Amino acid sequence: MKTLSKVIPSTVDEYIAAFPKEVQKILIQLRKKIKTAAPTAEEVISYQMPGYKQNGMLVFFAAYEKHIGFYPTASGIEKFKTEIKKYNWSKGAVQFPIDRKLPLGLVSKIVKYKVKENENKFLLNTKKSK
Repeated sequence: MKTLSKVIPSTVDEYIAAFPKEVQKILIQLRKKIKTAAPTAEEVISYQMPGYKQNGMLVFFAAYEKHIGFYPTASGIEKFKTEIKKYNWSKGAVQFPIDRKLPLGLVSKIVKYKVKENENKFLLNTKKSK
């Protein structure tokens, strides 16, 4: 898989700006949907791609020549494998074709699931440490 960007970004804005305008529009939509679903998540660059953290990692995304990679970790894929079956996917990633409309409703559901999952893990770990 070949990424379109040759820039090593330090911010999500830099990451998005490194792509052609039509790809930027897609990435901006995806970013907005993630931030709406997880408004208190911290935006980071990790593995040279945008990521979102809240009580642990939620999701990552990256743009490639023919698709947008969305990385909700293995648990996010497992929970929504029925909904993602029409896309190429693996244990921790799903590929949304760059020439089709992003499934923003699905992205929102996955991000909200990951927020709740991380919150539950955090609360469980907090109780164990007391």
